Amino acid sequence: ISICRDLPNIEVITFSANDISDLEPLTQCQNLSELYLRKNNITSLNELFYLKNLPRLRVLWLSENPCCGSDPHRYRMTVLRNLPSLQKLDNQAVTEEELSQALVDGEEIMAPPATVENGCPESTESSAAESTTETESELLNFSLEETNKIREELGMKPVPRDKFSSFSPRETDCNRKKRNNVLNAILLLMKELDVEGLEIIQQTVGRRLQAFRKKELQEE
Repeated sequence: ISICRDLPNIEVITFSANDISDLEPLTQCQNLSELYLRKNNITSLNELFYLKNLPRLRVLWLSENPCCGSDPHRYRMTVLRNLPSLQKLDNQAVTEEELSQALVDGEEIMAPPATVENGCPESTESSAAESTTETESELLNFSLEETNKIREELGMKPVPRDKFSSFSPRETDCNRKKRNNVLNAILLLMKELDVEGLEIIQQTVGRRLQAFRKKELQEE
């Protein structure tokens, strides 16, 4: 959902069932009033830290995430203690009594969750990590050799190793997940556009595709 950093005026976001785990990009959405995050992969209620400074947030749907835990009362009280301006949480209206009780039963969130460097989990087993790295290196050498053989038969220039290294299995998996999240966000946001907005998107996509094709031809 990193695209949200560039959408400060968006008012409604629907990201349900998108394997989202990090809410930090939403800190820029100061006009956000409704946020739907049901069925994602938000593991810690500390992610609420990123929503605490959104002055217009009134509707939040966070149910069916790991952070909800096994105690629904504690979960709801913690959310309301940190987001007291909410009028509806998980499709249920917020009452004045709940807001008062949240000050007693809810947990105050003072800091964001701990982050993993580069957004990709690191292995806790050093030996396993080393073994995986060696395997990836062997696969990479084999793939590069095979690719260049095919390119040679087609009369194309060989791919330099420093360029081919960007296709290592581990990095590809991480980048694929990020790409899918961005793509889902774009598709969802396109539903909010009118004809003029869609035409702008179409023109921009056309220019980008032309630039990519031109670059590919130059490289070959």
